[in-house]
Amino acid sequence: MALKITVIGTGYLGATHAAAMAELGFEVLGLDVVPEKIEMLQRGEVPMYEPGLEELLRKHVAGIEGSSGRLRFTMDFAEAAAFGDVHFVCVNTPQKHGEYACDMSYVDSAFASLAPHLTAPALVVGKSTVPVGSADRLARTLTELAPAGEEVELAWNPEFLREGFAVQDTLHPDRIVVGVRSERAEKLLREVYATPVSDGSPFVVTDFPTAELVKTAANSFLATKISFINAMAEVCEAAGGDVVKLAEAIGYDDRIGKKFLRAGIGFGGGCLPKDIRAFMARAGELGADQALTFLREIDSINMRRRGQMVEMTREALGGGSFLGKRIAVLGATFKPDSDDVRDSPALNVAGQIHLQGGQVTVYDPKGMHNARRLFPTLGYAETAVEAVRGAHAVLHLTEWREFRELDPASLGEVATDRIVLDGRNALDPAVWRAAGWTYRAMGRPAA
Repeated sequence: MALKITVIGTGYLGATHAAAMAELGFEVLGLDVVPEKIEMLQRGEVPMYEPGLEELLRKHVAGIEGSSGRLRFTMDFAEAAAFGDVHFVCVNTPQKHGEYACDMSYVDSAFASLAPHLTAPALVVGKSTVPVGSADRLARTLTELAPAGEEVELAWNPEFLREGFAVQDTLHPDRIVVGVRSERAEKLLREVYATPVSDGSPFVVTDFPTAELVKTAANSFLATKISFINAMAEVCEAAGGDVVKLAEAIGYDDRIGKKFLRAGIGFGGGCLPKDIRAFMARAGELGADQALTFLREIDSINMRRRGQMVEMTREALGGGSFLGKRIAVLGATFKPDSDDVRDSPALNVAGQIHLQGGQVTVYDPKGMHNARRLFPTLGYAETAVEAVRGAHAVLHLTEWREFRELDPASLGEVATDRIVLDGRNALDPAVWRAAGWTYRAMGRPAA
């Protein structure tokens, strides 16, 4: 008999996972406790921008004309428990207010709400990013609270979604990691992921702690690589070197590789910053805090980049106050192909300049609504040209393709001063300089 799958939590991760499971041929029931979210999903709409996700959803949501009908939604834990053989928990684990540690309340609540309804054998699969040791504790919770007792098993299956590529990453993952305690759990997960595995995705079977650590280790490595090249940019600025050429040269070494070696204003978003902080906090609890003290410096380098961008802008404008200066900011999201502005370096820089008296106008292809909600006091424009109109300096802070394809000559006609600061090292300096712009970027020679 074909497996039936539930997805608990239909935010970014859950909505993507539910749609992908339906695409793989399973009957899927998505559950959330927020009525507005469920209503949106039932109409085949997603509450965030993610390329290809809405199309995939509409292909499968029951009640939409021409859909497979394999995907439905509910707010009822009893219905979900009765429906599913495999229950994926995909709820958020944000950073706790005022501390580094991860807030497990949503995960704990999901398990406490689901478990009492599990009266038959089932597999519960955690996908949320959690502190190592959580799975062991949650497995005990399941056994204690589920009427079916030890017939209800836990597995841990971390997600590795990249915003902007989430659909691709779910349907064609570069690896599938499962932390399991029995052959039955492994067999069920091999059945769930049979299609991607047959397409060549590696299937890594491990224990609970290793599965939990894989996600935080991967994010910590990426954060380290990004902060490393940003540290090199600081040295290049002091020495008169060019960090872009430096990155190109070291990137040819296949032990290092080219990816994530673009210096700029650093990383943000809802994952990397909070994940490395939660990892440090958990290592401290385990008595292994010295192993991760380097992550504190990684975090520090990353956050320092934002202030350095503000100072570079001040310097480009003559070194004085921002009062009376108009600044155009191109980019609001933490990365392109997303509408996510959580911990966005671009908005942080815009906000700092605004607080210091600058008149800041922001434009972003997808992030305007979320940016306005978070920073209502900034100015916003409907196009890049409108943002640049009358500006004394233009800051390129999110590397959208649209910004790389802008015509510097026509932008120059509406700007007050042709000064561009490239916070992502993604624009072509020669093209901008040829159009009469003073081009500055982090870690690169002034001319």
